[in-house]
Amino acid sequence: MADKEKKNLFLSLRIVIVIIIVILISLLAKFQLFDPFYSVKANATTLIQKNIEPERGLFYDRKGKILVINYPTYDLYVTYKNIKPGFDTVKFCNLLNISKKVFIENLDKDWSSNMYSKSVPFVFLKNIEPETFLRFQENIFQFPAFTPYVRSVREYPRPHGAHFLGYMSEVKKSDIEQSKGEYRLGDYIGVNGLEKQYENYIRGYKGVQFVLRDKLGQEVGSYQNGILDRNAEAGADLILGVDMDLQAYCESLLQNKAGSIVAIEPSTGEILSLASSPNYNPNLLSINRNRGRDYAYLLLDSTKPLFDRSASAVYPPGSIFKPILALVALQEQVLFKNTAHSCNGAYYYKTVSYGCHHHPYPNNVSVALEHSCNSFFIQTFRDLIEKNGFNKPKEGLDILTRYLGHFGLGKPLYSDVATENGGFIPTSEYYSRLYKTNNWRSTYIISVGIGQGELQLTTLQMANLAAIIANKGFYITPHLVKGFNHLNSEIPENIRTKYIIPIDKHHYEPVIEGMENAVKSGTATKAFNYHIPICGKTGTSQNPHGDDHSVFFAFAPRENPKIALAVYIENAGWGGNVAAPIGSLVIEKYLHDTISASRKYLEKNMIDLKINPNKKR
Repeated sequence: MADKEKKNLFLSLRIVIVIIIVILISLLAKFQLFDPFYSVKANATTLIQKNIEPERGLFYDRKGKILVINYPTYDLYVTYKNIKPGFDTVKFCNLLNISKKVFIENLDKDWSSNMYSKSVPFVFLKNIEPETFLRFQENIFQFPAFTPYVRSVREYPRPHGAHFLGYMSEVKKSDIEQSKGEYRLGDYIGVNGLEKQYENYIRGYKGVQFVLRDKLGQEVGSYQNGILDRNAEAGADLILGVDMDLQAYCESLLQNKAGSIVAIEPSTGEILSLASSPNYNPNLLSINRNRGRDYAYLLLDSTKPLFDRSASAVYPPGSIFKPILALVALQEQVLFKNTAHSCNGAYYYKTVSYGCHHHPYPNNVSVALEHSCNSFFIQTFRDLIEKNGFNKPKEGLDILTRYLGHFGLGKPLYSDVATENGGFIPTSEYYSRLYKTNNWRSTYIISVGIGQGELQLTTLQMANLAAIIANKGFYITPHLVKGFNHLNSEIPENIRTKYIIPIDKHHYEPVIEGMENAVKSGTATKAFNYHIPICGKTGTSQNPHGDDHSVFFAFAPRENPKIALAVYIENAGWGGNVAAPIGSLVIEKYLHDTISASRKYLEKNMIDLKINPNKKR
């Protein structure tokens, strides 16, 4: 390239560079000298990130009645390193109605731990009264190290369903570490009930806003016109299968008693009521200043109101186990619908006897169920366990436990009831360990045949057994939530799956007939309702620590059943006296929405009945 051409190229480059410099200087002058917007921004010294709390999803019952709502609560966060010398502690404390001691205590953190950092905001004060918060908000610019935060906490318009609704609490360190940034110090999370089970659905997604503050702590605008801001996204609302009017009614029947009532819609598995007593008002554990005190009272209460007897407590089912045993024996052909077993007022084996109430001769399965004949079902149990021979009870028991697994026993149902217990089904291996030999016999365990011994079920499982019989051989996992509002998502697959019981459908007919006759003329006549064909079975569960427990499970009507339930009342004695009439009232209330005049006396008697759960023999 010639020297002249090189000189021309260098000259052109210099001209381009000069032009670029002139343009940059002009733009800078415009921004800093002539445009007032940027001159204001130049005074801003701090960029603040404000998290926006989403609205937590609401809860509605099957009729659209609201069960859980949100109300605002006010918190104050602080960034420790931003507290400057000369901080007006007196004015700050007066505005918030706190003492200097509280001020010092709330700032005193373990900085050596990973929980707190002087550069990261943390909660200074929670649950500030609205009037106090508004007064402080007017003076916030004087305290730039502090950031107000508005969040939603729960309130319950109706004081029912505390055990399944659940409650929230402040996140723990482990919650923060496992959340991948979803939670920070001071956030709340569902720790019990539906609040816990559906946390990922109902919590929503936080929004964020970036704002600029000047040296006085006053906001001067959004950062880059809000291009980085993000709106909060509300959580999904839950639509429950629960009928809260029925729930309230069940709780009224359980007052002054210890026990539970679980009601299910058989065709869908939707839980209509999940009542446990003693219980508590769910508002006591809402986020408020008295929460710690109220929780301590509930925790120390000897009646254990925090304990969910509907799904956590396990009990021997008593005679309501007999219909299940009959179905298994019918399927295994060790029993037929017209099989007869003698009964001389008790079942005798060596020095042991199991008594029966006086009743007609049990010449078939239906009559035996109608009158709950212990002799009939102990013999049926032995026939099943000894199916392959008296010396091979393990094989027979393995057959029974396999069927019971299909009925959802001996393990959790994996419902969305957070407190669910799996109960216990004794296996052949269990008895070999218990008796320290493989040579035990059916006669060692005959109490299991009438629902006693080591057999342990929850009331939820018992209600599901009633639903299986109502459906003549299937169940859908019992569940509280039936859907979501404003969310294109189905409820989890495991609670909408149909499980088929491997028992032929025709075997259910004699069992259902026996249950219907039990209500008409057998052990459950106090459950009889002239207008509703109820099929039920009573149980009286032996209690070594006090009076026997009163048990009842049922479904109605017989054709196209709409409700299946189980009632378990601790220390209430014979199943036909307490659990059965309570169950029939619940059925009538759900199907007819009222109690007929002719049965009002029964309703009053059951509501007024007081049973001391600590009563000893």
